[in-house]
Amino acid sequence: MDHLAFVTDAFATHPPPGSVCREPPSSARPAVRRAAAIALAADQGGVVSRAQLATVDVDRRMITREVRAGRWRRHGRHTIAVHTGTLEVLALRHRALWEVGQGIAQLDGVSALQALGLRGFEEERVFVSVKHNHNTAPVEGVVIKKVIRRVPGELLEGGPRRTRPEVAAIRAAAWAVSDRQAALILVMAVQQRLTTGRRLVAASVTVRRRARRAFIHQIARDIADGAHSLGELDFAVLCRSWGLPEPSRQVLRRGPRGRIYLDVGWEERNWAVEIDGAHHFWGLGPPDDTFRQNELVIAGDRMLRITLVGLRLNPELCGDQLRRALRVDV
Repeated sequence: MDHLAFVTDAFATHPPPGSVCREPPSSARPAVRRAAAIALAADQGGVVSRAQLATVDVDRRMITREVRAGRWRRHGRHTIAVHTGTLEVLALRHRALWEVGQGIAQLDGVSALQALGLRGFEEERVFVSVKHNHNTAPVEGVVIKKVIRRVPGELLEGGPRRTRPEVAAIRAAAWAVSDRQAALILVMAVQQRLTTGRRLVAASVTVRRRARRAFIHQIARDIADGAHSLGELDFAVLCRSWGLPEPSRQVLRRGPRGRIYLDVGWEERNWAVEIDGAHHFWGLGPPDDTFRQNELVIAGDRMLRITLVGLRLNPELCGDQLRRALRVDV
């Protein structure tokens, strides 16, 4: 038995002494329904949908009365706030799903990642996805993306409907405003442990998209495999395209703690290059790499560091720096 029915039945079964058995006073019924609506909104950032309100016997007329009384506020056709203040982030996510289409829309892209805990990426708009064959109307503050097909198992229930992190990351990269932003989203998703590099690679194959297909797959591989995804042949080809002599791979140096292997180098010019994959920036990677580089520089070696993602995004700048370091004129 729901809370509203219990209150009504108790009043009718056990009326106060001297009273006549009748329905509870009209002034009590709205208070009970109002409390039920507030309880529904508690875990949703202070908002409820009209469909949810109907389950606690709050109809269109009561909504209108609450709004006119200055207690509630409408935020679209389907969303009601049980307060009159500014909507918080959680409320905006629920509103986006209800206004676009309850049961057909889900948080996707960066919005799904933010709902799953992504930090440090600013995006005030809410991104949702729907199947391409659904008709939707524009909603203020919401970006509606149509997807050709859903990936089996991509939907996460519990809380606002949202896309699984590796699928959301691939779509966010495809919808990004630039290659740089796309790469940043993929790296952040793995660095913050929302997903893994291996899952990103798998999702880059299964998630259909029109934009950046090859680029996203390559960055996902770079994140998963680190510098190993840039093969010896690949870097040699890049060096030739930059007008550089072909380097040696796995240059050996000796440090205080034994042998140190550098990614590539030009022995005759005393220059080496370390190519850092995304894993270099996790945990204790940065300080370890810094100390190792310091030891080599103290011993007289000259070394450049290049991030693998930076190499993918701006190969021309990497080539220019290497040419200047090696004093190669093109």
